Amino acid sequence: MNDVTTTPDVSGGADQLKRLEEEGEIAADYLEELLDIADLGGDIDIDVEHGRAAVEIVAEDSADRSLGRLVGKDGEVLEALQELTRLAVQTKTGDRSRLMLDIAGYRAGRRAELVAIAEEAIGRVHASGAPVALEPMNPFERKVVHDAVAAAGLLSDSDGEEPNRFVVVRPA
Repeated sequence: MNDVTTTPDVSGGADQLKRLEEEGEIAADYLEELLDIADLGGDIDIDVEHGRAAVEIVAEDSADRSLGRLVGKDGEVLEALQELTRLAVQTKTGDRSRLMLDIAGYRAGRRAELVAIAEEAIGRVHASGAPVALEPMNPFERKVVHDAVAAAGLLSDSDGEEPNRFVVVRPA
C-alpha cells in the first residue's frame, strides 16, 4: 500500500514536485519487491520533504519488530538499502536521486537523539567558548547536527575522511 503525501516545502514548482513523486513511486515499487523477497510485511509511505522524495517502510502491526533487520546495527543496513533504492531510481529515471529512506521510524528516532547531542555540544560551546568535536557520523547524521547548530546561531564544519568524518561545533 503506497500513501503519497506532499509538503509545500518543494522549490522548483510543479515539474519538480512531479519528478520527486515519480522517484517515490519507483522507490516504493522496488522496496515492495524487496519486502516480498524477504517475506516481510510492511506498508510504504511516500512523501516529498525538503525538496527530496521521502519513503518510509512502516510495520503493518506496531508490535512487529521484523523490520529491524532492515535497519541493522546503527542503521548500517538502512544506509545500504537507501543507496540501492537510489540506484534503482536512477536506473529508471537517468537522474541521480537524493531520496531519503526510513524504516520503522529509525531515522526519526535517531534525528531526536542527534538534536539532543547537538544541543549538549551547543551548551558546551556557549559555556567554554571553545570548539567541540563530536563522534564520527554518516552524512544524514551530520546534516541533522549542522541544522541544529545553525538554528542555535553557532557555526559547524565537517572534518576528517569517511567513514570517520565528524562535526565540529564552533562559536559564531
